[in-house]
Amino acid sequence: MTDTLLSNARLIDPETGSDDLGAVLISGGVIKEIFTQGTDPKGEKLAKVNAGQVEVVDCKGKCLAPGIVDIGVKVGEPGERHKESYATAGRAAAAGGVTTIVTRPDTTTAIDTPEGLDFIRRRAAEDATVNVLHMAALTKGREGREMTEIGFLLDAGAVAFTDCDHVVRDTKVLSRAMTYARSLGALVIGHPQDPGLSRGAAATSGKFASLRGLPAVSAMAERMGLDRDIALVEMTGVRYHADQITTARALPALVRAKKNGFDVTAGTSMHHLTLNEMDVADYRTFFKVKPPLRAEEDRLEIVEAVRSGLIDIIGSFHTPQDEESKRLPFEEAASGAVGLETMLPVLLRLYHSGELDLPTLFRALSLNPAKRLGLPCGRLAAGAPADLVLFDADKPIILDRFKLRSKSKNTPFDNARLQGKVLGTWVAGTRVYAA
Repeated sequence: MTDTLLSNARLIDPETGSDDLGAVLISGGVIKEIFTQGTDPKGEKLAKVNAGQVEVVDCKGKCLAPGIVDIGVKVGEPGERHKESYATAGRAAAAGGVTTIVTRPDTTTAIDTPEGLDFIRRRAAEDATVNVLHMAALTKGREGREMTEIGFLLDAGAVAFTDCDHVVRDTKVLSRAMTYARSLGALVIGHPQDPGLSRGAAATSGKFASLRGLPAVSAMAERMGLDRDIALVEMTGVRYHADQITTARALPALVRAKKNGFDVTAGTSMHHLTLNEMDVADYRTFFKVKPPLRAEEDRLEIVEAVRSGLIDIIGSFHTPQDEESKRLPFEEAASGAVGLETMLPVLLRLYHSGELDLPTLFRALSLNPAKRLGLPCGRLAAGAPADLVLFDADKPIILDRFKLRSKSKNTPFDNARLQGKVLGTWVAGTRVYAA
């Protein structure tokens, strides 16, 4: 394998918080050495590399960062392959700078057995061009009645356990599953919502929902769901991650959990960081996501929570839906939007607005999700896997949903004017995407 030197790059390092010009040497699928003004002030080491037998890629001053680790991706296999396959999801991920996708178990047949997990692992290995990891269901059929065989699923390769948006209503069942997961060191991912209050909701309670006549849910439903889960974390000691925190009301509970030393992390979605409830406008169903879009005040608080590190992880929550499931009245339309390919240019809105710098953004996109799952990627450091994304943070684009590589085209950002374009993606040192 020929060594590769990515030279003349703007290195975005989320681990050190630095943003410097430099170069990265790749050898054997891992990062061999980083060259910056601090590590090689006279450029002598870099000159020796350039004189050797290496493939040199001139990054032309564009941004080079660790590849994105996206937790919570929906792929339609098994059961809904017409919406998304591992092949199309892999291509979309590579084009979006996502080098590792972590799939959800909410397929038509829930991933709740070692056999089912083995099937999708083989499908992903055959078809996807990026790394694919898998979560398994916490309860059988995601029905909240009986926990799955967590130990066997761990042995089969599950990296976490979740029932996704099917919140376990029976607290005793959930506590038993958490206790068993704790004994095995498994990560449990919860969806903080009170299931009774949020059932059937299409919007967040407030003036906008009332004017539009939409069934709504109070922001307190998220706070109540998180409070219950954190109480069970305190009781069981399980490793816990809240998949989406989207309201300011939930943040104090998260502060207390971390202050008390519980093994708790939290995520949020690209949509709740960049959109608010007013974007629904005249019932545009591409803006229907779960949880529903929140008030602008909530969006600003969530952005600040990411900046401060209170919220650890940002995900796309890629949820492909076909045209038929979206061309319905808003209340009846399916929730969700695709995001693998659009996440980086959309989130760069926060960079251009001055709300987040690039190292902070990639801390939540790459470093923190990798650390939470115990993965060696997500870093710009010698010895780390050469999973990298090269992008132009300032390139203006107009997003055309029909050019997306996903099978489904349900994005709320169709025709949006964005700044940011992925130029190249490397997985284990192999270039899997070139613009």
